[in-house]
Amino acid sequence: MMLTVTAHSERETPASGGLSAGVRRITLDAAGVPLSALLSEPDGGRPPRATVVALHGGGMSAGYFDGQAHPDVSLLTLGARLGYAVLALDRPGYGASAPHLPTGQHLLDQAATVRSALADAQAHHVSGPLFLLAHSFGGKLALALAADAQPDAFIGLDISGCGHRPAASVALLGPGARTGLRRLNWGPLGHYPDGTFREAGAVVAPMPGQEIESAQEWAALSTRLLPCVRVPVRFTFAEHEAWWCQSDADLADLAAQLSAAPRVLLDRLSGAGHNISLGRAARAYHLRALAFLDECLDENGAPSAAR
Repeated sequence: MMLTVTAHSERETPASGGLSAGVRRITLDAAGVPLSALLSEPDGGRPPRATVVALHGGGMSAGYFDGQAHPDVSLLTLGARLGYAVLALDRPGYGASAPHLPTGQHLLDQAATVRSALADAQAHHVSGPLFLLAHSFGGKLALALAADAQPDAFIGLDISGCGHRPAASVALLGPGARTGLRRLNWGPLGHYPDGTFREAGAVVAPMPGQEIESAQEWAALSTRLLPCVRVPVRFTFAEHEAWWCQSDADLADLAAQLSAAPRVLLDRLSGAGHNISLGRAARAYHLRALAFLDECLDENGAPSAAR
């Protein structure tokens, strides 16, 4: 059954309260399912060198990449200043799709839905190569998208807050399980700008049931997906990341699992907790991620960005 979606000419709405200047809300058609998103683009009508597709984690929303607690936090504004379009999606089960997908979707179904949404985005909203920048559960989705994509679909992946060996029980994500979640999700609160938790109400969202089930299946599913990724990948682990094992042996095994990727980079970020893109270290992380995107463009023969 196809769901009705507003015509393209009526989709865009101007920036409103809670969004950074230059960021606007759009809605994409994912084969009949509406997916809401935030979009920023370079000033002056310049064509972007690439489009960063940002995928948030479980229990968050696209606003995770446009933090309002400090001007340095927003990936959407930084990316646009450096000549990139940034498209932050509300993943299936969040935002506009939540009424249509009240229990969300399993990981591979999310990949199919997002693939349709990106086709719509490329037809009507964005241009240039696509680069996936993803956090936590969004990192699993990025890997699933890349594992089942044509070789030229994405030029690279940058993933934070996601590994392949859990360090905490995913049962903590279930209904009523709250003990320890603050430490796992945030780490030391001093690593976040003043006002972060006052603004967090506009960013957090309930984690759909099917997504929780998928999280419990990741350890097994990752062994199928990782060897199929054929683009460069960079992983960042926060100093206070508590969801994932990140010893040298763990990270060496993670890289080995990505046997078809032409390049795998592993980075650690000091002074950061799990929710890196909302923390004081967000700008440093985003700059490193966009530098990696520059490298991926160079490897694909694109001209270097003017700084």
